[in-house]
Amino acid sequence: MGSDHYFTATPASPENLRTIRVTLAGRDVDVVTAGGVFSPDHIDAGTAVLLANTPMPPQGGHLLDIGCGWGPISLSMALEAPHATVWAVDVNERALDLTRRNAASLGLENVNAVTPEDVPADIAFRAIRSNPPIRVGKDQLHGLLETWIPRLDERSDAHLVVSRNLGSDSLQRWLAATFERGYSVHRVATGRGFRVIKVRRRGAAATGVIPLP
Repeated sequence: MGSDHYFTATPASPENLRTIRVTLAGRDVDVVTAGGVFSPDHIDAGTAVLLANTPMPPQGGHLLDIGCGWGPISLSMALEAPHATVWAVDVNERALDLTRRNAASLGLENVNAVTPEDVPADIAFRAIRSNPPIRVGKDQLHGLLETWIPRLDERSDAHLVVSRNLGSDSLQRWLAATFERGYSVHRVATGRGFRVIKVRRRGAAATGVIPLP
């Protein structure tokens, strides 16, 4: 990757397109990846732990993948919830192009791969899933989560996977303190040195049966 980071907006390193075979949502599929994006040769361990330890996504509404890379989380949600709209967000234009290519090759018309500013401001998300870019630095990471987690719909969940060695426990404490009112924060799974943290936005109780006059 040279001097590029996977969170570089326009990578200067050679693209070096390649096709790899991966398993997404229980299906073996071919996807295109490239240099200058996160984990171009395989599904990284953290994302694999996240995908193995999250429930089926809601079958409708809007779903969000923060930092989509070449698209393993977004594509999995789109395959599992074909009637939902998946927003695959990244600052890396090469990553967005790869996600669009992969969605098209899999026949997934419900994936929007866009930069953060292109997500409509009035959308609330029924699920957020992310292997967040820890290496951007604590301040930027916190700002990222403070931007997106408040956009959870009521009674909806964000699932984040973070390496124990890169501060998963301290991030969980920060999330619990920052989103103290109206949210709950729990670790729901561990594996291969990673933690899966669930942030739930609480809401009013579901409306009961309205009696007929």
